[in-house]
Amino acid sequence: MARKDRPVITAALLLQAYANGFFPMADEVHGIQWHNPDPRAIIPLDQLQANARLARFLRNNRYRCTIDTCFERVIRACAHRPSTWISEEIIQLYIDLHRTGHAISAETWKDDELIGGLYGVTIGSAFFGESMFSARTNGSRAALYHLAAYLRKAGYRLFDTQYVNDHTRSLGAIEIPRVEYQRTLAEAINIQPIH
Repeated sequence: MARKDRPVITAALLLQAYANGFFPMADEVHGIQWHNPDPRAIIPLDQLQANARLARFLRNNRYRCTIDTCFERVIRACAHRPSTWISEEIIQLYIDLHRTGHAISAETWKDDELIGGLYGVTIGSAFFGESMFSARTNGSRAALYHLAAYLRKAGYRLFDTQYVNDHTRSLGAIEIPRVEYQRTLAEAINIQPIH
């Protein structure tokens, strides 16, 4: 049931928000809140590649990566933690975005077990990373590097990671001023990727 003090959020409204630099996070007290941080964290796509040690680990452990094979399982795994901003309302909104081709997931498998993954939103050649999970060592990293290769091949221009934290910094995240982010975003959303 929608809260009386705010409009109903739809997939179309969510896309409009992303196109303008905003993204949602939910909490139990306030429901969905909109964020547009300054500075903004991005990961330069050309630098998002597994180093030799990690590549060897992934080969030796026979991890397999896919794109868009189980979006709902990935988002629910990302939400399954003691404290999360991914409410059921958020889950349903992103499932709607996925159905319309505006959200994708990357998955890591060990045999038939889903051991890691991440999901995010796409508009034009911009990818907005939302969350990731790992059930085994390097499960989420494997999915991330697989997704990065997929995005580079398709000609994506922006990998938005929203905020810098220790984990995103270890993946190569940098911060840029909001004005620079908005300029990059405006260009990226108007360039269609090659699929």
